[in-house]
Amino acid sequence: MEPANILLRLVALMLLIFPTNAFYFYSNGGERKCFHKELSKGTLIQGKYDVQTYDDSADGYRPATPNELNVVIDIEEVFDDNHRVSNQKGSPTGDFTFIALESGEHKICLQPQAQGWLAKVKTRINIDFEIGSESKLDTKKKSAVQSLQNKVQILNEKVEEIRREQDLVRDREAMFRDASESANSRAMWWTIIQIIVLSVTCAWQLRHLRTFFVKQKIL
Repeated sequence: MEPANILLRLVALMLLIFPTNAFYFYSNGGERKCFHKELSKGTLIQGKYDVQTYDDSADGYRPATPNELNVVIDIEEVFDDNHRVSNQKGSPTGDFTFIALESGEHKICLQPQAQGWLAKVKTRINIDFEIGSESKLDTKKKSAVQSLQNKVQILNEKVEEIRREQDLVRDREAMFRDASESANSRAMWWTIIQIIVLSVTCAWQLRHLRTFFVKQKIL
């Protein structure tokens, strides 16, 4: 087998493995851009898009606002003389979902529409297609939601652990404070007792010395 044929087979296999297509294209003055997809009956296609307008002052593209333009999305059945099966108008950023009613080639068209002096503005449209069965895509969404729930659960457990550690630290601080206050109280009372004992001892000694001096007729 020739290397070129092997390479083509590998490329075709990769396209089958990765059904998600993300890319962007440019449009001038509301140009309509179409993409052809071969879909089997019951196949679900999900698309996400984001339209950016060219800003002369910034010399680059920036996100468009709903006041500037909207996007018209058409889906047509090429095999049925381009019969239009879906038509919707959305904001500059959004998504759409479509389930093929019949097998065959479908055409997905996007057209940015602006008003007034923005009618011929230059735009860049970022588009992401995901193709698969409805059950498969729903399962993928459920898995993503479950993953987020697991992450939230882990964060909650960490918060609870931090809260328990904080409670433990507060309890230890309370114990140390109580022990310190108890020690200070005992030291104060011990000092008072010492002062009282010394005062009584001094008074007794002075009384004893006075009696002694009186007996010796010194006083």
